[in-house]
Amino acid sequence: MNLDLNAEQKLIQQTAREFAAAELAPLAAELDRGENQTAFFTNLGKLAALGFMGLNVRAEYGGSAAGVVAFSLAITEIARACASTAVTLSVSNMVCEVIQAVGSDEQRHTYIPRICSGAYLAGAFALTEAGAGSDPAGMTTSARRDGDDWVLNGSKIFITSAPYAGVFVVWAVTDKTAPRGKGISCFLVEADTPGLTIGKQEEKLGQHASATNEVIFSDCRIPSDALMGKLNDGYRIAVAELAGGRIGIGSLALGLGLAAMDSATRYSLERKQFGQRLADFQSTQWKIADGFTDLEAARLLLMNAAFQKEQGRSFARAASMAKLFATESANRACYAALQIYGGYGYTRDFPIERYARDARITTIYEGTSEIQRLIIARDILTSFN
Repeated sequence: MNLDLNAEQKLIQQTAREFAAAELAPLAAELDRGENQTAFFTNLGKLAALGFMGLNVRAEYGGSAAGVVAFSLAITEIARACASTAVTLSVSNMVCEVIQAVGSDEQRHTYIPRICSGAYLAGAFALTEAGAGSDPAGMTTSARRDGDDWVLNGSKIFITSAPYAGVFVVWAVTDKTAPRGKGISCFLVEADTPGLTIGKQEEKLGQHASATNEVIFSDCRIPSDALMGKLNDGYRIAVAELAGGRIGIGSLALGLGLAAMDSATRYSLERKQFGQRLADFQSTQWKIADGFTDLEAARLLLMNAAFQKEQGRSFARAASMAKLFATESANRACYAALQIYGGYGYTRDFPIERYARDARITTIYEGTSEIQRLIIARDILTSFN
């Protein structure tokens, strides 16, 4: 088994690493304070110019066609510097991929190039509702036919990039008489569509530069060709695309964990207590060893899931395993790193507290750790039947 990266993957990883160090890292603390949104948007445009908004998208739609492994590598490197930028990148890539997977030829040629080129700063994935988070089949947002149009009513919450997304992939109930999950369809809704309103922006623990908002649909009228994929097939589409999104969030978590452990390791070599470096204490060494071992295991799980998806194989279990382990490992790594820093780690003089705050959400969005365990267990149990 060859685990080496190919030349293109190495180039993308190196490009992402250099961009993160030069453009993102110097601004990360400022963006975390809610400042300089213009620079945040500028960097999204630069990433689009580098081809990072459509890494697993075919060239005919303006994508880079670099594959899923390259996507994972890029998200990890970007997240080392700025998790807010990384999550925007991950979700926008996911939007491009769902349009590529189930959109019509016209939808693909209309919307994917706008995201890949930076004409749209981002794409948004509007699935979650107040009563339908881990259980998307319980959504109540509806779409009804009215002549040649669809009319959307309802609301979504926790929508990443909502205020500056150019297009929303929206799920709504189209057949209220169907069994749970069977009467849901998927639509493309442009940001300036009348009846679509961006609601409250959440005040979050971390990832402050990435906006997370409620999105409200009030008699929002969209054309019949806004339907994406088959009527009443939206739930299947959501489940399939969330599996791919888990590779992105796992990769983001890996980047945060690595950044935290790198920073804490360097600090341990400089800081002295009781007449010796922190790195000379066995307790510190064990934290470093455990942290990097966990993160290396997470990297391998992510590469396995990315490779399986790239090869067109079934990858849902692998993606859930990778997402579960990477996000939990990243949180452990961030807290171990904070412990190495001691009291200084709890201050904003060092980035560790930001890494810890940014990492916390990774065990929740794109499916909580509890949901990942359910998916993994059910898949394993099914294989025994």
